[in-house]
Amino acid sequence: MRKLTTKEEEIMELFWKKGPLFVKELLMFYDEPRPHFNTVSTIVRILEGKGFLSHEVFGNTYRYFPAVSEEEFHRETLKNVVSKYFNNSYLNIVSSFVEEEKISLDELKKIIEKVHKS
Repeated sequence: MRKLTTKEEEIMELFWKKGPLFVKELLMFYDEPRPHFNTVSTIVRILEGKGFLSHEVFGNTYRYFPAVSEEEFHRETLKNVVSKYFNNSYLNIVSSFVEEEKISLDELKKIIEKVHKS
């Protein structure tokens, strides 16, 4: 799965929360000063090119919708982080959290319990 820029991810978050949208509708969710229609439209087309959005035709305009779920995006992003920074090892990532005290022993025990229940 391809990476997203900050702006692309921001737009995808709107699609995941709001569902199918026309670009004109998408602009309504921005605070003033809103980005230009053409700017947002270009980013939406880039997202479609990357496979994150798809569209359906309504007259002479398109309504876009997510082609990738938010959960799938998060899962793939995590897999990329683990692969790139932790030598493809979930053990390495958990060890890193433990070493940096980002996760407590109690939390680690809860994770182990959860894994055993699955």
